[in-house]
Amino acid sequence: MSEIRIPVSDVKPGTAVRLDVTAGGVCLVRIEDSFYAIGDRCSHANVSLSEGQIDPDERWIECWKHGSAFSLEDGQPQSLPAVAPVPVYEVVVEGDEVVVRY
Repeated sequence: MSEIRIPVSDVKPGTAVRLDVTAGGVCLVRIEDSFYAIGDRCSHANVSLSEGQIDPDERWIECWKHGSAFSLEDGQPQSLPAVAPVPVYEVVVEGDEVVVRY
C-alpha cells in the first residue's frame, strides 16, 4: 500500500482536491474537520469528481457531467445514471498532515 501526505491547510473546508497518485486519481474532500478519499473518476461518465458539488449534510459529491452522486463514506452511487461504486481510500490526520493510503 502506498500513501501520500499533504498539509491539512491545502484542503479548505467544503472543497475537494484531485490527487494524481493512481491511474484515475483520488478525490480528497474536506467537510469541516473530516476528510474523505474516493476514486476521482465517475463510474458512469469517466469525468473528475473533484470538480463536482459537495453535499456536506448527506456526505456525498455530485458528478458535474450527468448529476450522479457518490457517497464519500462508501463510494456507492446515490443517484442515477451511475450504478457502479467508486473506490474508497483510507484517510487519517496526523498532526498537520492528511495521509491518504491507496
